[in-house]
Amino acid sequence: MKTEKDNIWNFNEAIDGTDAGPGVLRKILSYTDELMVVENHFEKGAVGALHQHPHTQITYVVSGQFEFEINGEKQIVNPGDSMLKKNSIPHGCVCLEKGILLDIFTPMRKDFV
Repeated sequence: MKTEKDNIWNFNEAIDGTDAGPGVLRKILSYTDELMVVENHFEKGAVGALHQHPHTQITYVVSGQFEFEINGEKQIVNPGDSMLKKNSIPHGCVCLEKGILLDIFTPMRKDFV
């Protein structure tokens, strides 16, 4: 695991992505015990399966178009939109147009590192 000193500068081009499911690449950008930023690259048609976790999460749509389901409600979101998912709320998405989501978690997702 990175130390806090190792985590100060995080250049995207040097960060290896990991497979987060068919058509989804996850890049852990920066984190501390209290906060984490994750970039998710989705191919058209890729699914972020419906799930829940004990972390509060904000998702920002960098590019593309997605259909999100949060706590049983579905909405289409586009670049510049964001969603708040409080801890333990079921959520997931389907990528309608290839794109990137930026996720911010508190506390950090230990299961990702």
